[in-house]
Amino acid sequence: MRLLIARCQVDYAGRLSAHLPMGTRLIMVKSDGSVSIHADDRAYKPLNWMSAPCTITVNEPPADLEAVTADQEPGLTEVWEVRNTTGDTLQIAIAEVLHDSSHELGVDPGLQKDGVEAHLQALLAENPATFGDGWTLVQREYQTPIGPVDLLYRDALGAYVAVEVKRRGEIDGVEQLARYLELMNADPLMSPVRGVFAAQLIKPQAKVLAGTRGIDCLLVDYDALRGLDNADDRLF
Repeated sequence: MRLLIARCQVDYAGRLSAHLPMGTRLIMVKSDGSVSIHADDRAYKPLNWMSAPCTITVNEPPADLEAVTADQEPGLTEVWEVRNTTGDTLQIAIAEVLHDSSHELGVDPGLQKDGVEAHLQALLAENPATFGDGWTLVQREYQTPIGPVDLLYRDALGAYVAVEVKRRGEIDGVEQLARYLELMNADPLMSPVRGVFAAQLIKPQAKVLAGTRGIDCLLVDYDALRGLDNADDRLF
């Protein structure tokens, strides 16, 4: 992983446009080629990013200052162009480098899920009919090049469905599943693969994002799956 602290300006062009004026930020480049830009707040969430697979091209800064946008400053050292497979671009104009280091992190052992989330995944694996009649489990923790998707099923028509399981469904979980689906659909032996985002609670913003990515959402009743909530025993 490469960590770069620099004064930079960032411009994203793709499904929408976004602009970060010149400021001091952390640029993180991971071994898979993904790039994210962070401020000194907002916990883990980057200001902007480009998910793998993508390519980075480092160019000389424009010689003609007229070619520089209004809030770029003279004295740029280099301009990065990060481009993904769909043609979206992330341009990082660097004016000053304050820190530049690379670190070998090795193979990550993976996220250890808390008891509820891990048990929820196991219960859904044992009860594929939760998603629909005729569904069958293919594999738990199906490995993709960037990590394991929680559950892989075939639906009643035999098509593959990737399911990401969360206790609390938020935007990051939808983004995670979208990255898995992009890679899985690049495999002609699997494509088309659709996605389902399953959680006990799904935030409205996550539902909206899932809809734009063609991902279905499913609210899961943990107690019902465990057999602790029998509808026949309810008074109302």
